[in-house]
Amino acid sequence: MEAIVHKQKTAGDGRISFPTLHCWNPETEIITIAAQVSGKRVSCRIAYADIKTKFTNLADTPLETVIKYRTEIEAAARNLIENKKYEKDGSIKVDYVDL
Repeated sequence: MEAIVHKQKTAGDGRISFPTLHCWNPETEIITIAAQVSGKRVSCRIAYADIKTKFTNLADTPLETVIKYRTEIEAAARNLIENKKYEKDGSIKVDYVDL
């Protein structure tokens, strides 16, 4: 009888993707998008004030604005992840200067 081997994704393979997950915290005015890094979830946070400063053509709500500028926000988060700029809690903080 032959053994069947299922190849699993290698941990630490460096792949970065961004599932369509995001949330808005009205208390802190922080938007969080999710990144998937080597199979692990990483929260990427950005202050809405930084988004309002960087982008002048805002949508009606903070989440709609994030959807509108998602490509730019993801690119900034990807750069920070690739450069291993993690916070102590394992998250990524995207600032105005990163956009």
